[in-house]
Amino acid sequence: MPDDLVLAGKTYRSRLITGSGKYTSFEETRRATDAAGAEIVTVAVRRVNITDPGKDNLLDHLPPDRFTILPNTAGCYTADDAIRTARLAREAGVGTLLKLEVIGDEKTLFPDVPATIEAARVLVKDGFQVLPYVTDDPVACRRLEDAGCVAVMPLAAPIGSGLGIRNPYNLRIIVEQSRVPVIVDAGVGTASHAAQAMELGCDAILMNTAIAGAKDPIMMAEAMRDAVIAGRKAFRAGRIPEKLYATASSPLEGLVR
Repeated sequence: MPDDLVLAGKTYRSRLITGSGKYTSFEETRRATDAAGAEIVTVAVRRVNITDPGKDNLLDHLPPDRFTILPNTAGCYTADDAIRTARLAREAGVGTLLKLEVIGDEKTLFPDVPATIEAARVLVKDGFQVLPYVTDDPVACRRLEDAGCVAVMPLAAPIGSGLGIRNPYNLRIIVEQSRVPVIVDAGVGTASHAAQAMELGCDAILMNTAIAGAKDPIMMAEAMRDAVIAGRKAFRAGRIPEKLYATASSPLEGLVR
């Protein structure tokens, strides 16, 4: 039975979304994207060239007819900045799917939740399909879903920290309450973190630094691909309940005494 990710009305086979920053070249970005099996790639509009065809352009390496380009508003610290950056991306012709980031603190890069909700409401009314980066706060995620966002993207840990999932219980609540896809964004450091997020029932994972910052980004991209698939299968299969005491593996019926 197909188990595709449906996002903003479009179907994807891969549940791993990758970033495009921190690679040594656009060519390495493409190789890692292929190794991850990713079909959606997020791009920081303010930091990566996707608007000037006269310079080396990421879209020459990740053509939009093959990949879904997900522009993001990384580097924006106010709702107005994020809205302006989103509209710039739309003018560049990369569509209306948008990862919304409004950062509230320069040191932790935690999102400014009130400003994120404010910007989301404006952008949804403006025709964008918004995927907001937000804290692992179930109430904030509900507010963003009510605002019309097509997914919610709670963090696992601070961006680029590699700490893994700090609060799995909040993620479980968000998964249980959400009617839109839940995409873990930020904090994943290695393949076991990715598998854990999927085992919790998250619909997808977005990651950049964990792959781009690895000693071998291509091999790590493959590891993350496999971990996302394994975690998703484990979630669908249904794990055994945890017990305090042992249960014999072999049947007790017919035991010779």
